[in-house]
Amino acid sequence: RLGTKGHLAVFLWSLAMVMLVPAERVHWAALLCLAVAVAVYPLSLKRVLRPRWLLLLALLALPPVFLLGTVDASVWGIGVSTEGLQAGMQIALRFVVVMAAVDGFASAVDIAAVAGLLERFGLQGLGFCLGVAMNLLPALQESATNAWRSLWMRGGLRQRRWRGLQLLLVTVVSNALRRAEEIALAAESRAFTPERARPMPIRTGQWDWLATALASLTLLALCFVG
Repeated sequence: RLGTKGHLAVFLWSLAMVMLVPAERVHWAALLCLAVAVAVYPLSLKRVLRPRWLLLLALLALPPVFLLGTVDASVWGIGVSTEGLQAGMQIALRFVVVMAAVDGFASAVDIAAVAGLLERFGLQGLGFCLGVAMNLLPALQESATNAWRSLWMRGGLRQRRWRGLQLLLVTVVSNALRRAEEIALAAESRAFTPERARPMPIRTGQWDWLATALASLTLLALCFVG
């Protein structure tokens, strides 16, 4: 029952909770955000816990454990810093919450609604640019896949691999630029200008105002109470 404004409120609230709440209460804020993410976006947390994101999480959260503060504790026989361990846990919680919020918002709100929000906020033309960028993603992925398969089948990575990767990058970028130019020329042929862009309709939900009010109250409570 959440509309575009409700999903936007949940998204901004999740970011504000892990960025603005004091460090001593950030774990409560993160747990609350994850509970809301599981309730509103059931699959977002599962997608965030994929191996590639877990690897990135480890690269972000582990260095402070060994580099920050003085060694005053031991975990599995490895000397660590309590201060660094706390900092690493906070980084991990913030990372998971932000990624879950971004994934949930992107899966629940379509690109047309996001473009409509940007246009209504006075960012004329940015909605069109965002639409072009999102339209390029499937074409860019297909182009990169075809270029990689062609390079692999022709043995381009057996010798002079660095040269082969350079050619792959040039191919992908040139195809993306050509696709973007085609879209821009098509818009220009239809006399499109950012000044004439009309805000697209935004879907509203029954719980939008309730979600916004609860988000504001919980954020204020964790930031200023206690």
